[in-house]
Formats: sequence, structure tokens, C-alpha cells
Amino acid sequence: MQNNLAFNAYSENQVGMESPQRLVEMLYEGILRFCSRAKHAIRNEDIEQRVYFIKRITAIFIELINNLDYKRGGEVAHYLSGLYTRELQLLSLANLENNEERIDEVIKVTKALLEAWREVHENPQVAR
Repeated sequence: MQNNLAFNAYSENQVGMESPQRLVEMLYEGILRFCSRAKHAIRNEDIEQRVYFIKRITAIFIELINNLDYKRGGEVAHYLSGLYTRELQLLSLANLENNEERIDEVIKVTKALLEAWREVHENPQVAR
């Protein structure tokens, strides 16, 4: 148990040292990882796991929405807010309908967001 406490403290400190750009990238990666697990749960008819992973994905999208900077982000921030909200709707439908295709839509959008995010932050001139 002591080892777990030390590991958790270390992990929290490591995340705290990440750049804001890397943290957003990690959130998108988490969405993709949990979507994969939610799809697996749907295929296996594991309701408990499906709900668990969809809740995790939902929490990430809510975190992304709560951290949008509307002053600096302007129209892009408003666009992302709407897009994230749509992804939340798709997740709710996936959960209600036990529907992998809804999760596939979330994966498609998230992959595009991750790719665009990486491109902008690898090549800052693109953002200007």
C-alpha cells in the first residue's frame, strides 16, 4: 500500500510538470483509449464496463469544456465547445442504445482533433 501512495504522488507531480499543450494531447489520447475499451465492453455485453468507460470519456470532455479560454480562443473556443457538447450527446446515445457506431463517431472526431492539435503545436506558424 505504501508503494501505491508513493507512485500516486509521483504520478501527480509528473502530470503537474507537463505543459498545457501536452495535457490536452493526453486528454485526447485518454478519450481514444477509453472509447476503445467502451466498444470492447459493448461487444462483450458488459454493461458495467460500458457505463464506466463512457463516464470516463464524458468526464474528459467536461474537463476540456471547462478549460476553454474564450477570451484568447475566440471563435475557435466557441466551436470547440459546441463540438465537445455534440460528442457528449453521442456518448449518451451510445450508452442508451448500446451502440458502437456512436462511439466510432466520437473516435473519428477525436482523432481529427488530436492530429490538428499536434500539427499546430509542432508547427506554431500554422496557428497564425
